[in-house]
Amino acid sequence: MKNVLLLLVGLTIVYFATTGSKPIRNVAVASPISVSKTVKSVGRLAIYDELNLSQTGLQRSVFEYALRGWQKIDTAKSMLTIVDLSQPSTHKRLYVVDLFNKKLVFNTYVAHGRNSGDLTANQFSNTQSSFQSSLGFYQTLNTYMGKHGLSLQLKGLEKGFNDNVYNRNIVLHGADYVCEDIIRKTGRLGRSQGCPAVPYADSKGIIQAVKGGSCLFVYAPNPDYLKQSTYLSSAYTSL
Repeated sequence: MKNVLLLLVGLTIVYFATTGSKPIRNVAVASPISVSKTVKSVGRLAIYDELNLSQTGLQRSVFEYALRGWQKIDTAKSMLTIVDLSQPSTHKRLYVVDLFNKKLVFNTYVAHGRNSGDLTANQFSNTQSSFQSSLGFYQTLNTYMGKHGLSLQLKGLEKGFNDNVYNRNIVLHGADYVCEDIIRKTGRLGRSQGCPAVPYADSKGIIQAVKGGSCLFVYAPNPDYLKQSTYLSSAYTSL
């Protein structure tokens, strides 16, 4: 065996000496993490059809936007949360999708900021005390017990659109004004101070499912956001 190895080494040296070639070194190879992320993203759009998400009111383009951002975010979490503010608050417009296990884990109501609009949100802000929702991609952080019970801190990832939400105390929490009784009485959900508030009955399950670094996407068909978002720049021209 030793003689065979020596022979192979010798033949290699002769080959490079006679051809003038050099062994290839320092070849850039994608890291296992980036390869894994790319592989995970392949075929994810098929989940939209497999879960019949069109029947829930979620447009395919919004799901693709969310996927594109999820690919760019440094997370290994399978949960993708979409808050689709293109829909009125009387619709179940929050979606928690488990991308790895191909499941729609939650589909429920979610409130927008009181100064973002009445039935539908159309005004958005990143400034303190605006009481408006902030568009863009977020990463979930840690839980804590606040005035609304179990709540989830959020980190805004998009400069100028939502990177001030942590300082604004914009969090995911349950609220008693997010329920069908309020819709029947007022024709819309109650509104928050900018937080994506969900029904109390669902809040604990949602928070436990998405906490600790998963991707959350708050969408509305706002031209400024769609043109300027670094997460959606490649998607804006192709959809």
